[in-house]
Amino acid sequence: MLTLYLYLCDNWCMISSVITVKLKKLLEDRGKSIFQLHKETNITYPTLHKMASGKGEGISFKVLEKLCEKLECFPSDLLFYEPNPAPQTVKRQTVKVDPEKPASTPETPKKAASSDGMIVRDVRERLFATTGKMLSRERINNYITNGTLRTTQPGGKGTPHIISEADYLEFETWYKANILKEK
Repeated sequence: MLTLYLYLCDNWCMISSVITVKLKKLLEDRGKSIFQLHKETNITYPTLHKMASGKGEGISFKVLEKLCEKLECFPSDLLFYEPNPAPQTVKRQTVKVDPEKPASTPETPKKAASSDGMIVRDVRERLFATTGKMLSRERINNYITNGTLRTTQPGGKGTPHIISEADYLEFETWYKANILKEK
């Protein structure tokens, strides 16, 4: 896909339309390979490969002229233009908000955790709901590493840390008393 840049009204505007280079089809019809065309035209192989695979970002008139000469075709045989369709309006899914729940409680489903505890994301969300301060996962993991926040199941590669309700409440009390009072 090519991206065309046009200079309009003293501003650069990006118009994204699809211009397809039909080099691969033309080579198949003529029984040639990209390598053969490279040898005949002296156009670099990577340039031809990008064009044939649809990953090219532009084409110079010199290259276009050489291709048309060797493949005995017109530029219109090599390039296909499809105008950009009208932009589609995407409707977002509306989420019903329960007025009894705090505004910071997310409506997204939670990741699976053991029935006897919560994961780091849950700790972050609950701490934010009670203190108004959102901690990063790294910060919470540091608290776990230094023993300030205890876990019932230590996390490993691909396994989340599991924090019990009692350990979370103890950490929350400590956090409010030591960290929030300092600020």
